[in-house]
Amino acid sequence: MTAVSVSKPSRLSLYLDLIRWNRPAGWLLLLWPSLSALWAAAGGFPGWHLLGVFLAGTILMRSAGCCVNDVADREFDKHVKRTAQRPVTSGRLGVREALGVGALLAAAAFALALTTNLATVVWSGLGLVLALLYPYAKRVVSMPQAVLGVAFSFGIPMAFAAVRGGPALELFSGAAPWSVPGFWVGVWHGVPPLAWLLMVGNLFWVLAYDTEYAMVDRDDDLKIGMKTSAITLGDRDVPLVMAFYLVFLTIWTLALWHTVKPWVWSAMLVVALAQVAGHHSLIKGRTREGCFKAFRLNHWLGFTVFVGVVLGV
Repeated sequence: MTAVSVSKPSRLSLYLDLIRWNRPAGWLLLLWPSLSALWAAAGGFPGWHLLGVFLAGTILMRSAGCCVNDVADREFDKHVKRTAQRPVTSGRLGVREALGVGALLAAAAFALALTTNLATVVWSGLGLVLALLYPYAKRVVSMPQAVLGVAFSFGIPMAFAAVRGGPALELFSGAAPWSVPGFWVGVWHGVPPLAWLLMVGNLFWVLAYDTEYAMVDRDDDLKIGMKTSAITLGDRDVPLVMAFYLVFLTIWTLALWHTVKPWVWSAMLVVALAQVAGHHSLIKGRTREGCFKAFRLNHWLGFTVFVGVVLGV
């Protein structure tokens, strides 16, 4: 009898698996609020340059975040059914190699930010720091999804900074910009209160969908001592996830109501609330399959809100 040989996956296939290339829901969850903020900041189409920067930058940064997350969680992931076969966890990719891939992706994203303005570059740097902190927050914070929410919402102030944050970045133009009087005030003023309000609202959306995600692994996380919102919320998880969705939609409605066409936004809310009701039906039984499906469907809710912004402004 001839033994069947099993070919090893190529390096490229391992890298694509590392960055979840075949699972685009993750970067779509980042993309839609960022693009919504771009349209809101510009009062309409923001231009092909910024659209391309935020589309490519979102994919690159989410991919870099996956590399860091998998390295940080490699020992924990061995004990979780859903993550045990990730490239770093299974030993098919080394830690140094995975971090190298992540560094290259982050550098490419930073290069894109350099084509905008200095305010955007500053905010992107802060967003990178938050993205790097999140994997370790799961060790010490009872609601690490809140940390993720801030990190995943940072595309919103970046979008406003890109549209309103001043002239294009000029490299090698004399004194360091941050040493110029008023530089930090200018960076802060490039992001208006509207951006921060949208960011707070988006934080609640992240809490909703990442709690659904955490509900998938709750049994495994309890065994290994990982802290998640699903564990912290306990039996209140389902009603609070629904509340998070409603707070998200309420804050964005209050923030944008005077800048969008009311009938367009109202129609969007009907569609969005129908999706929220669908999420309730999926997670109320707290099954792995239902919760994971609910999480994966969240990008459609983000897309619905994005369409409401695009058509509304």
